[in-house]
Amino acid sequence: MTEFTLIPSSGVALPASPFHARHLINGAWKDSAVGATSDRLSPSHGVVVSQAAKGGRAEAEAAIAAARAAFDDGRWSQLSGKARAAVLLKVADLIETNVERMALIETLESGKPITQARGEVGGAADLWRYAASLARTLHGDSHNSLGADMLAVVLKEPIGVVSIITPWNFPFWILSQKLPFALAAGCTCVVKPSELTPSTTVMLGEFLIEAGLPAGVVNIVLGFGRPVGATLAADPRVDVVTFTGSTAVGRGIAAAASATLKKVALELGGKNPQVIFPDADLESAADAVVFGVYFNVGQCCNSGSRIIVHEDIADAFTARVVALSRQVAFGDPLDPATQVGAIVSAEHGAKIDAYVAAARAAGAKVALGGGPLVVPGLGPQFYQPTVVTHVSPDMAIARDEVFGPVLTVLTFRTLDEALHLVNDADYGLSAGVWSENVHTCLAFARGAQAGTVWTNTWMDGFPEVTFGGVKQSGLGREIGRFGLDEFMEIKSLVMRIGRTRAPWVRPR
Repeated sequence: MTEFTLIPSSGVALPASPFHARHLINGAWKDSAVGATSDRLSPSHGVVVSQAAKGGRAEAEAAIAAARAAFDDGRWSQLSGKARAAVLLKVADLIETNVERMALIETLESGKPITQARGEVGGAADLWRYAASLARTLHGDSHNSLGADMLAVVLKEPIGVVSIITPWNFPFWILSQKLPFALAAGCTCVVKPSELTPSTTVMLGEFLIEAGLPAGVVNIVLGFGRPVGATLAADPRVDVVTFTGSTAVGRGIAAAASATLKKVALELGGKNPQVIFPDADLESAADAVVFGVYFNVGQCCNSGSRIIVHEDIADAFTARVVALSRQVAFGDPLDPATQVGAIVSAEHGAKIDAYVAAARAAGAKVALGGGPLVVPGLGPQFYQPTVVTHVSPDMAIARDEVFGPVLTVLTFRTLDEALHLVNDADYGLSAGVWSENVHTCLAFARGAQAGTVWTNTWMDGFPEVTFGGVKQSGLGREIGRFGLDEFMEIKSLVMRIGRTRAPWVRPR
């Protein structure tokens, strides 16, 4: 038996020409003012798959101006919830009609398997439909117990112009966790996708126009974090900036936004643990661990990149995880049989390998993998499924977001010890617990410092259930009703009925 399960190049025909992506500003498709472009090479196949206009400060400011004008004149914010919902529902239908087209370009740009890309794009349509339902059911609050002559109403109003900055790992899904909710609230937007994966965002721009969204309500600017992202964060005409990406970049965005005291929503990194107790369904737990660490090649903020296993079962459970890891199909993202594709860039692959090498040097043991993976017929940007044992909690590989297919194994004896290991981290995005004892699960869920706690499952999500982290995993929430609230301003309206207010100035 070979050590890994490999899917070689399938020989699927690649697109004859790259996808050409342009800016969308005030309802019109535009090239960059200076004609600059940026090519994206497929990390799996090594060919140019998209060519995008490379924007700068001028394009970003023009897009912001368009969004500002569109908000201020009320062409979107003053529509009824029913009217806004109708547009969002049309967009959802167009997404579903174009799943194959969008999934292909996302697979080629990101390196993820085609089946995963189809799931991401098709599943995102549900986010748009849920956001449409929120547009129709949005409401504030009323207080009619303040006295016979008083009535107060708490209103929720759209906050204004929103800058949306999205990453490369789930380019369409994460965009759909933000944009439809901002639109449901009545906001206008400027979107900057990652320069590595711009194409599905541009395709969405096509759908927005076809669905009848007024010009200027959504604008798209392509390019790099500097200067485009920095401009979108700092410009005083922007009321909210929402960003998903690394914690380091998130700090920079928060600093840039602070000068104008605009609202900031950040979905950042994670070092997400799964804690396995001896009474767990160990077969299901092992499968979920393998899924959690290798999904999207570990390039996922929710990656279950560390497991904390009870000492009594640690060796046997780790052996089970290693055996399952060997069965996971790594290889050609265009082959439907592939479960794990390519690393997004050579630079990122080198970063992953450096973490593994440093752990080895510090005394950790590599039970599986630990180096680049050669896939016949494809490029070099693949990495082996990797399991690292004998890890101490102070090692970088146990504390930092590696963002690759690398699992670290730690052990515990008591629930309190497990919670200490879980919480002794800068991050607090997600955590999981595996036990058949409901009391153990509830005690863990209450004690874990994380925005999401999964019990006897991993990475299940729903549009209705809000998402976000604590500590250095971010600020604010996405999806669900709380995700909508990120794009609302709260206004209290206090009304007196009749002339019952007593004079403050006393006659002399």
